[in-house]
Parts: sequence; C-alpha cells; structure tokens
Amino acid sequence: MSNPTEAQAGTQPQPAPSGLDEWTLIGPLATLQEQGCTVLSGGPNVAVFLTGDEVYAVDNRCPHMGFPLSKGTVQDGILTCHWHHARFDLRSGGTFDPFADDVRVYPTRVVGGEVWANLRPPTGDRAAHWKGRLQDGLEQNISLVLAKAVLALLRGGTPPREILAVAGTFGARYRRQGWGPGLTILTAMANVLPHLAPDDQVFALYHGMVHVADDVDGQAPRFALEPLPTVAVPPGRLKEWFRRFIEVRDVEGAERTLLTAIASGMSEAAVADMLLASCTDHYFLAGGHTLDFINKAFEYLEIAGWSEATTVLPSLIRGLATGQRGEELNSWRHPVDLVTLLDPALARLPGIIAAGMSRQPMSDCFAGLVQTLLDDDPAATVAALTAALEDGLPPADLSGILTYAAALRVARFHTSNEFSDWITVLHTFTYCNALHRGLLRAPSAELARGIFHGAMRLYLDRFLNMPAARLPDERQGDGLPVGGEEVLTQLDDLFDREQQVNPAGAAVYRYLRAGHPAGPLMAALGRLLLREDGEFHSYQMLEAGFRTYEALSETRPAEARHALVAVARYLAAHSPTSRSMLQTARTAIRLAHGEALWEGDEA
Repeated sequence: MSNPTEAQAGTQPQPAPSGLDEWTLIGPLATLQEQGCTVLSGGPNVAVFLTGDEVYAVDNRCPHMGFPLSKGTVQDGILTCHWHHARFDLRSGGTFDPFADDVRVYPTRVVGGEVWANLRPPTGDRAAHWKGRLQDGLEQNISLVLAKAVLALLRGGTPPREILAVAGTFGARYRRQGWGPGLTILTAMANVLPHLAPDDQVFALYHGMVHVADDVDGQAPRFALEPLPTVAVPPGRLKEWFRRFIEVRDVEGAERTLLTAIASGMSEAAVADMLLASCTDHYFLAGGHTLDFINKAFEYLEIAGWSEATTVLPSLIRGLATGQRGEELNSWRHPVDLVTLLDPALARLPGIIAAGMSRQPMSDCFAGLVQTLLDDDPAATVAALTAALEDGLPPADLSGILTYAAALRVARFHTSNEFSDWITVLHTFTYCNALHRGLLRAPSAELARGIFHGAMRLYLDRFLNMPAARLPDERQGDGLPVGGEEVLTQLDDLFDREQQVNPAGAAVYRYLRAGHPAGPLMAALGRLLLREDGEFHSYQMLEAGFRTYEALSETRPAEARHALVAVARYLAAHSPTSRSMLQTARTAIRLAHGEALWEGDEA
C-alpha cells in the first residue's frame, strides 16, 4: 500500500451537502483512489481505506497497542496491523484475535466525488464493554487486556467491588480444584486498596486479575451441584453432616450440605462456623492454606455481597476435604507427639472458654505469652494458653497475640536459612492471621482449637530463628537519615538490589521510630510489591502484615512496628524480579494517555 496522505479536517470551504450536516469531509475520492488510504488529522485520528468500490473509515490507533492502522495491509476485506498482526474485519471493525479489541468504525459516504465520514463520539455502555473485555482477558489469560480493562473501568467510575466480582465469579466457577492462590491474591489486594495511592490501586486489581487467570488457565471447570430438595433441616444437623462428610473426604456430600445451609437462610456467621469448625477438626490443613482460603472467601463476600455465596463457598470444599492433615505428618508426631500432647487440652476447651467468659483477665499477659510461644517447650506453651483462657482472656485476643508472635518469626528469620524456608514462617503467620480474623467473625470453641494448632506450628518453626536475626531495635543505630521522604527513597533503592533484607527492615523501623505517619510507608510497601512479578506468598505477607500493624498500632505501637519490619524483610528477600507485569501495566497506561509507543527514545 502506498504511503497514506493526510487530510485536514474542517479546512474545506464548501458547505456540507444536504443531509451531511454532522459529517466531516475527508477529501476527494480521486486522492483516495490514488493512495488507497488517507489519514484524517486535526481531529480524531482516523484512517480511511478504499478497497474495491467501498470506502471504510476506522480509528487509526490499533486497539491492541496503538500502532497506526494506516501502516497496515488490507486484503480480502481484512485489515492487518503489522506490529503484532492483529486482524480486523474492515466493515464491522470486529477483530479475529482476542488479544486485540474491536476497532471503532465510522460511517462513510461519497457525495459529488468527495468522501465524508460521521465522526460523532461513541455511544453505549462503556462499563459493560470493558467488563466484557475483562472477561475476555480472564478467559484467554491475556495480561494486557486485563490491565487495559481494569484501568478503563476505574477511570470510568466503576466501583472496585464490581471489578472484583467479575474475576471472583470467573475464578470460582472455572477451576475444578476450587479456591486457590489467584482468588486469595485478588481478595488480599482488594483489602489493601485503601492503603495504596490511587494510581497503584490499578496495579493491585490488575495483579489479582492476572493471578486468577493464571490459576484457571488450562484447568477443567467446576460444575455446581444443587441443594437438597428440602431446606427444613436444623442448622445443628447440617453442621454435623458437613463435618462428617469432610472427615471422610466426601466432596459432593459436603457441597450439597453447604448449599442446603445457604438456601435455608443460615446466617453468614453460622455458615462460617460450619466451615471453620470442619477445618479445625484437623491440624494445620494443607500447610495452613485451607484456613486462610476460607477466611479470604468470606472477606471476598464482604466486598462482593452474600448473594455470591452459592458460587464462591462451594469452591472451598475440595481443598477442605482433600488437604493434607497435620496429624498425618511425621513432624507433628515425632520426636514429640504434638497431637497426643494437645488432645487433653482440646477436649477440655469448651468448658475452659465457657468458664473464662465469666472472668476478667487479672493482668497483662501479652509479653509473657509471646515469649512462651517463641520458646522451645511445647508443653509449657499448651499450659500457658490454657491458663490464659481460664483467666478470662477472650480467644480472639489470644489469637491476636499468637499472630504477633508468628510475625516475629518472620522479623527474626535469619538469612543463613534456606531461602525456601521464608515460606515456612510465612505460612504460620498467614494461618494465625486468618485464625484471628475467623475468631472475630465467628467465635467458637471449635475454632479456638486453631490457636493451639498454630502455636504448635510456631514451635515447629523454632529452628528458623536459630540463630535469630536481631530486630532493628536490638541493634545499634545505623547513622542513616531518619527524614520520612529520605527513608522512603532509600527503600526504593534497597528493593532495586538483591539481599537487602536487614537494611530494608532497619529502614522501616527507623521511619516509624522517628514518628512519621504509617500511611505513606504502607503505601510505599504496597507499591514496591506491585512493581515486582510477585509470588503468591508476598501478597499474603503484605496484607497480613498490614492487618497486624493496624491491630496493634493504637495499644502497642512498639510491637506494631515489628509487623511492618517483617513485611519489608520478606518483600526485600523476594526483590527485585524481572518486572514484566509492571511493563505490561505501564503499556496500558501509556495507551490510555494516547502515547505513541512505537515512536521516540525509551524513557
């Protein structure tokens, strides 16, 4: 095709012919016949093609990455962009390639040897269009489409919960294994949105979408069952059935029971209690993931709405029924049989909690319990936990103490350990965080068993703090700047280099000790994660660390700092990466700004 000419919109002196008052003159048909393509400038960027006897006008920016379609090729009615070979039906603008959107077409007419086009702005529901593209991106696992859709929806005023719901429904329905890392990341990022800068909220939702699409890609769908024909079953009986089915790993029986409970109008707290009790019938299911997944599913429903419960909650069943149980592992049985150690205390737990509810705790036991939990005597730990509950400490308060102790395992993780062991201490921390959130949502003696399970997992992690990395407040001052902006800039530099675990933790502590507000620091930590190609556990660490900091910041600010120190150390251990996700997201942003990606020097 010859080089296209440029036509200046609105410069022709003659008035529009009758009936073309809202149309724009493109230029003489003869010029188009000679060149094959004309580009309209001075207004909308439009490419006008002549093929055979037909004139077509389309948006000149390829909807994939903005390359000028006027530089493409038309053959047999198909316009091909030469940059990534996206193909479009020239008449309708429809694309043959899911990675590209449909290109906008404009009506054209030829009157008196002149070509005219109607360039009125697009109409229609743009939010519905971009939700459809979001669905396309999830189905085809195309990250650029996901980034563009999330950006367009947020800028168009679509609430984040509506964007979340598209991915949540997709992930719950189309992954036979059910709830997994993708939906957990999506919910964790939705939870931290209030802590992020507005521009970074796009990145947070985009990361969640990408991981949901990755989880589902190539997987068989999950086919939903129906509730029982009757809903006239007492809640206690439904809970009994459900726990029995999970005990024998009967996925279908458990799912129909769960759906019947929801259909019968059982409250959200009661449904949560049913799932959580069956989880803590066993020890530390699936390395702690199962409890975390249940908690995240209910947090997702808090955002998306309980109406999604019948789609979302059944996705938990397979993992709940088939997850490996801690009591099946040698580490829980030998050389110390932790299950046998716990059995007497757990058998007494309902009575202990009931008796403790009538008492007020006599003293502040926070520091003493933390130290006992981190020591290497599991029998002493069981005794201390039991005594705290007998003394009237509410289970949710006790789980909060346990969560802080688990955060200290991360804050004190020594870099002489195997790198993979970061995930070991992370699993314990996120389990304890999920347990704490669950006890706030649906407290019960059955769920409180998880406090003892988590404490034994904390005991099993003890060698990962031998030697223990010193906390920043246990070190001498490093003499580095303490100004807020200076410290945040230093964090950026540290995360650009490998093996900056201790300096990153020290920088966070120095920032908080100087009295700077936590908000900018938390936003910076979120941004530093979102510029990386994050692995599953890093998202968990960020969100659980933020939760722990918030829970402690008012009453125990010194301890609260350790939660963000743990976040910084963990993220620094996993940075930097190739940052390919960041490049894709930035491409989407540049396209939204109308930048010409194929021109100019790289910034």
